[in-house]
Amino acid sequence: MVGSKKEVRYLQASEFQIRAASEGDNTMGISGYVVKFNQRSQLIYGEFYERVAQGAFLKSLQENKIIALWNHRTDFVLGSSKNKTLRLQEDDVGLHFEIDLPNSTWGKDAFESIQRGDVDGVSFGFNVRGDSWSYLQEEDVYERTLLDIDLREISPTPFPAYLDSEVSKRSVEQLGITTKEHRRLEKEKLLIEIDLLGIL
Repeated sequence: MVGSKKEVRYLQASEFQIRAASEGDNTMGISGYVVKFNQRSQLIYGEFYERVAQGAFLKSLQENKIIALWNHRTDFVLGSSKNKTLRLQEDDVGLHFEIDLPNSTWGKDAFESIQRGDVDGVSFGFNVRGDSWSYLQEEDVYERTLLDIDLREISPTPFPAYLDSEVSKRSVEQLGITTKEHRRLEKEKLLIEIDLLGIL
């Protein structure tokens, strides 16, 4: 299950902070968390859960040029760590980001969509340099912990994947869905989202 192929994860932002342009400063901005550490993701590919360990991004933050894109569109660049229009930092909660949005059509569109709540997620594109796997026998599923992530880009997106684990668990219990049935439904949902995004 481990490979060097680029992976993408979609997360629901717990909250976006927005900074509107003001007199003397026409820079709009957004901030929030790319991912919070040690929180369980939704079921990925119908096969495994995932967590991100604290420290997983440290090497990337020191070595990589990381880009912020609008929904993974490489022609719609929102910011870059190289010129500090994208700022990333690990803290005790997770990987925090700040983006100074460009004074461009897509920058203004991104700000408007996030302010309205139409876009309420963040995703990140990465390769895995180090991870560990464990089998959860009681759930008949694997859990992966990402230990060293080669981070390349982050993107505001409407498609979340890392949700609050208690919400997901409660929803399943209320519906009375078995673990295997839940896995089948989640896999179907993910395949639909992948098809809509055209990432395969």
